[in-house]
Amino acid sequence: TQNNSDISGTVQKWESKIDDQANVTVTVTPTLLGEKSGEWKFDVVVDTHSVELDQDMTKIVVLVDDQGKEYAPLNWEGPTGGHQREGILTFSKITPTPKSIELKISDIGNVVRSFVWQI
Repeated sequence: TQNNSDISGTVQKWESKIDDQANVTVTVTPTLLGEKSGEWKFDVVVDTHSVELDQDMTKIVVLVDDQGKEYAPLNWEGPTGGHQREGILTFSKITPTPKSIELKISDIGNVVRSFVWQI
């Protein structure tokens, strides 16, 4: 028999990923992810001293599965401007569950940021 903690229902802690480019630091941490979750949620923190953070997060973020298919977020729960933003991005669960996912954020400081997790 195989003992896999993902299947037993224990809560998995996902690693925070950090991207620091163009005077903007973006930290993304999955809070809900995997085949047991109905929605997938990511905590996103954007911090800068020089760039106005007024982008529409639902338009500049996509989730990409291991086949290259892109998924738009369902919603963004958080502020819409300022020099620091923190909120939750929610996506529909991807079925079947991919081996890895990539969260891509465009247009903050004119660079594309990529965050990848193995599931």
